[in-house]
Parts: sequence; structure tokens; C-alpha cells
Amino acid sequence: MKKLMLFALSIMLLTSIAAQQKQLELEDFVTRGTFRPKQVNGLRPMKDGAHYTVLEENGARIVKYAYATGQQTGVVVDIPNLKSTPIQSIEGYEFSDDETKVLVYANRENIYRRSFRADYYVIDVARREIEPLSERGKQQAATFAPNGHSVAFVRNNNIHIKNLRFRTEAAITSDGKVNEIINGVPDWVYEEEFGFSRAFEWSPNSEELAFIRFDETAVREFAFPVYRGSNPANDEYELYPGEYRYKYPKAGTTNSRVSVHVFNLRNRTTKEMELGTDDKYMPRIMWTTQSDQVAIVTLNRRQNQLNLFLANPSSGVARLIFTDRNERYVSEDVLDNIIFLEDGRHFVYVGELDGFNHIHLFGVDGRQIRQVTTGSWDVTEYLGFDARNRLFFFQAAAESPLRREVYSIRMDGTRLTRLTPENGTNSAWFSTDFGFYIVEHSSMQTPPVYTVYNRAGRQLRTIESNADLKSKIAGYDMPRKEFFSFKTSEGIDLNGWMIKPIGFSANKQYPVLMTQYSGPNSQRVLDRWESGWEYYLASQGYLVVCVDGRGTGARGEMFRKQTYMHLGRMESDDQIEAARFLAQQAYVDATRIGIWGWSFGGFITSLSMSRSDVFRTGIAVAPVTDWRFYDTAYTERFMRMPRENPSGYASTSPLNLAENLHGRLFLIHGSADDNVHFQNVLEYADRLVQSGKQFDMFVYPNRNHSIAGGNVRHHLYQMMFQYLERNLKQ
Repeated sequence: MKKLMLFALSIMLLTSIAAQQKQLELEDFVTRGTFRPKQVNGLRPMKDGAHYTVLEENGARIVKYAYATGQQTGVVVDIPNLKSTPIQSIEGYEFSDDETKVLVYANRENIYRRSFRADYYVIDVARREIEPLSERGKQQAATFAPNGHSVAFVRNNNIHIKNLRFRTEAAITSDGKVNEIINGVPDWVYEEEFGFSRAFEWSPNSEELAFIRFDETAVREFAFPVYRGSNPANDEYELYPGEYRYKYPKAGTTNSRVSVHVFNLRNRTTKEMELGTDDKYMPRIMWTTQSDQVAIVTLNRRQNQLNLFLANPSSGVARLIFTDRNERYVSEDVLDNIIFLEDGRHFVYVGELDGFNHIHLFGVDGRQIRQVTTGSWDVTEYLGFDARNRLFFFQAAAESPLRREVYSIRMDGTRLTRLTPENGTNSAWFSTDFGFYIVEHSSMQTPPVYTVYNRAGRQLRTIESNADLKSKIAGYDMPRKEFFSFKTSEGIDLNGWMIKPIGFSANKQYPVLMTQYSGPNSQRVLDRWESGWEYYLASQGYLVVCVDGRGTGARGEMFRKQTYMHLGRMESDDQIEAARFLAQQAYVDATRIGIWGWSFGGFITSLSMSRSDVFRTGIAVAPVTDWRFYDTAYTERFMRMPRENPSGYASTSPLNLAENLHGRLFLIHGSADDNVHFQNVLEYADRLVQSGKQFDMFVYPNRNHSIAGGNVRHHLYQMMFQYLERNLKQ
């Protein structure tokens, strides 16, 4: 009798606790940011190795802290208290090499994914004085010279240099012209696919500036209409739409002609480096530790051969010191992982020379010294080299592709040491002398925690625990994410996660929504903190599932690159296999399985629904529908040119498979998408119409690939949820 009474009381208590917990709302994930964690913003290590700075109070102050104690030791910049300040906060900052000046920017105006124009200012720390970098219009990509006496920046496609001592400003190029010549910043395809927004670099002695010049005259233009919409700045388009035109090279068409030049500040001359004029990419330039050596990285058009040159800025003569050839392609990730060491005798290359992504050490003569890291796992981020102690630091997926750890290893490849004790996803920022490091750790169940460690690996303190967020989460009826894996009919082991509905019962059957991206070297199945709308869907009775198929990251080169020449085939096969695996589970309603994705994920959604009848409905946001519509650098990296691989392009184009579409498909796109053009959805819609297929479609006027701004995100996710309620749940 006592046991029965205790059981009844425990049930009542649990019911009472559940009743007190808040219910999730869609706005928690879309507009309110209810579960958005606190971050450590604007973290910069200082030169003394003992301090770091962060950006606080919404950009109003740059505050200095001691690594060892955590004590605030000063306020480097207090924007409102500067003399005659024209701004109240900043969005980003950079120290001069001697840390007496700070270059800051405000009023950011985005151009594409990474590039922006802004109002830059130079702050004299000791005098508390702020001056505009230039008063002739917003600037791009501004950065200090190493000596702190000058700042280079780009405006109107030309490079300018501001002399801070004499307060003079001069252009060092004059041929810049919209849609023709760009100096010092990348064109659209370089920025998007090679991941950078500044194409100039100062020499170590501050006497020369190397830059890339892009001649995009022969690149064809793409144009899309601009409507008034909800932007008063577009009032002139109220009756007749405007037009945005820019250079966008589609697969197989002409790229910009690129060349590398070096400007000498003393004699004001510019010299072109001798690299030839054949059809190739030049996605990176950098100086070695020597001011008479500028390093230039080139890739052939197929991107299966990377060359590293050292050029003399005076003569322009370039000599080849290193080549990486790959039977498929050289990953773009290597571009930021070519590092010349301070000793002037070595450089590091982090690449797939043995089938996995590892650290390799070379002499500047191109001779390989050794492979530093080895094993059937990938280095996922290079973090630095401690010259004094001869240690490399890096992030890796050494224990599981689902996790990330931070390690050190000696220069000779011995004594691999794990520096992050917690399982999950770990990243780190090191002090300039590597005496301290700050770790960001999170997992599926744990929001980010920022912790300081010393060189010995001893935890000193936590600088941000996100304890408030953890407490807030405990007050909600929050579903949990859990990992699973399965083997496909081809014998491939795939990893996934699922979020089960609140109150899940194995005796009930639930509708399933599969979410995925699936693009090359991407990864959605990872033990890290995320707080997307999938949790809300689970609270509304959906089983939400994500599976990383072939082509995704952290499982070695073979797994990553086996989709080469036929993007979409294996990826969609694996989503279909995942759906069939789920359909066999007793708690899944096999007649109610849906799939959705954005960009590459939208492509896979459309393709999967034409290659199988397992999906009842799908949502494809901003999908590629034929790779011939997409850009050269990305598409040809994985598919080669259309004329070299016509069957690969044709066989996985949703356009060509429109007549095979099964289920109800919802197409969503922004009319001003500069990345995946609206053309993709329009052409696909016409094919579906001609094939007699019913589908749904929605267009967001003037919105780019992110489909954001104003009330757009709320509208988008509310619309998608209601669509699932009508077409998947019922």
C-alpha cells in the first residue's frame, strides 16, 4: 500500500513539474533568440602574452583582462568617452602592431557574404582621440601596416593608403571600375568560393603592398530586378523596377583574369609578378618572414593542382617551391593553412597528402621535412606554432567524427597531447606566447562554456558559463537530441541524430521530418550546441532526423570525395536510405516522412523526391536545380566543366527529373539571391508545370540567399511550419 501511495505521489509531482514548465514557441527559435547563448565577442590576444581584450557593452568598450587572474586590468577604448567621438559603438577592431592605435569600424554595409563597406576610424589609445580614416566615402578591407604608420583600404575598386603621420591619403591604383577591374578585394566568385574578402597584404617591413588585380571584363553579367518592397530607399522603383548587375561566371564560362602586383611605397612603382596568363586561380597571397619574398598560391582550372610560388617583388621573378596534385581536387580549406614559420626556414601545409587532413612540415626550398600528425583522422583546424617550445596546436576529429578536440604535438611529430578534457566540440584561442588558451566547449546538451587554461593544461577559471541559459532551458519542456547510426544497403555506416517528440512513446507512430545540408565536407551531425526550430517541431509532435551522407566531413578524403563528378547522386541515395531505415522503425509512420533543406540541402530535397517515392512532402529553400546555373569555382571543383562531364551534370539535375517528382514539394526563393539565382527555381517550376506536376512556391522580393530582414524570418518559418501541418502531419 505504501509503495502504491509513493508511486501515486511521484506521478503527481512529475505532473506538477511538467505543468509548471513553459511550452516552446516558434518565435523562441526564429525571432526572440530565447536559447541563444552568450559569446565572448571580439577576443584579441595582446602582444605581452599575459592579457587579452574583448568587445563589451554592445561595442562601446574594448576591455583588457589578465589571462592568469581574470581581472579587468584596463579599458583600452571607451567609445563614448573619446574626444569628439562621432560614434557611440563599434562593430569590429584591429590593433596596430605596437598596440598604440586601434582601427575600428561602424555603420557596416554588407556587399556579399563576407565583404562590406564601413566607416573606419583610427583611435589613438593614449590620447583618447578618434579620427576618420577617410572622409571621401566608406572603405573596404582596411588594415594597418606592420609599423602602424599607414593603413591600406579599398574604395571604388581602387587601393588607397592613408599616411597617419602626415594625414595624407593617396590611391595606388587608378584603373578600378565597377564590373571591369577590381584591385585589392576579390570578385564575387573568389570571395564566395575561396573564402576571403581582402586581396592585399603588407610586407613585413611596411615598405611594399602586394595585391591581386581582377580583370572581370570578359566575365558575363548576371542581372536581377530590384523592387521597392518595404525599403523606402527604393522609392524610385515604385512603378518601374530597378536592376542589379554584376559579374558572375557560371560553370564552364570565362573567369576573371587575375594577376599579382607589388607596390613600392618609397619609389611609388608597381611591379607585376611573373606567373603567366593561363586560365588559373590565384586565391591567396602572403609574405614570408622576409620582405623580399611574397608567396603566391595558384590553382589550375580543375583545382586538382595547387602550386606555391615565391616571388621577388623587385624583379617579379617567381619560383615554384611546392606542388600538391590530387586525382580529384585540392580542398579550398588548405588556402588558409599554408603558414610560414618565424624561423624563416620552414612552412606548414595542412592538407590531404596521405588520404587524411594532416599537418606537414616543409623547408622553404620545398623539401618535405616530415608529416607531423598521422592517423586515420582529420585535422580540422590549425591553431598555431609555439616556436620556443617547438609545439604545434590544432583541432581534430581524432576520437570520433562526431566530436572535436584540441591537441598539441611536438615539431618532430611526437608527444601528441589532448588539451581539452570535455567530450563534445572544442575550439581554442591562444595567447601570443602560447602560455594560456581559452577554450570554447559545447555539446548537444550543453551550451557553450568559455574556460581559461594555462600552458600546463590546468583550468584557471570560467569566463562565461551560460549558466543563465542552462537555468532557462530547465524551465522549458525541451525535447532532447540523441545520436544514432545505421548501415545502408551498400554497407555504408552513416551517422545521424534525432529529436523525439515530447512525451515520446515507442508504441505510437510519428510523422518524420528529415533535415540536411549534405554539401561537400559539410557536417550537421556533430556533438555541439544548436538551438534551431527542429526543437519546436519536436514539441509539436514531429520526429526530426538529420543524417550526414557520403561526401560530408571529418571521415577522411575517400568518404569526402567519392561524390566527385556526380554531385547529388550518392547524397540523395543516402537520404533515401535513411528514410527507408526510419520507415522500418515501429514508432515511425512510413506514410508521413518529409525532407527539407536550404541551398545544397534544397537541391538534395528536390533530387531525393524525384529519385524515390518514400517522401510525402518536401521543402526546398533556395535550391540549385541544375549545376550549369551555378558558379565556376565551386561547381567545377566537384564536377569539372559541363563539356567535360555532361552526363554527370544531366543525371542529377532536378530539371531533368521533374517528371519523376513524387510527393508535394514547396519551393521557396529570394528574388535577389546573388548566390543561387532565382533562375534555378523559375526554370524548375516551368519543368514541373510542363510535366503536369502540382507543387507550391513562394518568392521573397528583394531577399538574398539568407532570406532575412524585417519580418521575413518569422514569416518564412511560420509558413514552413503551417505547410508541414497541412501536408505532412495530417
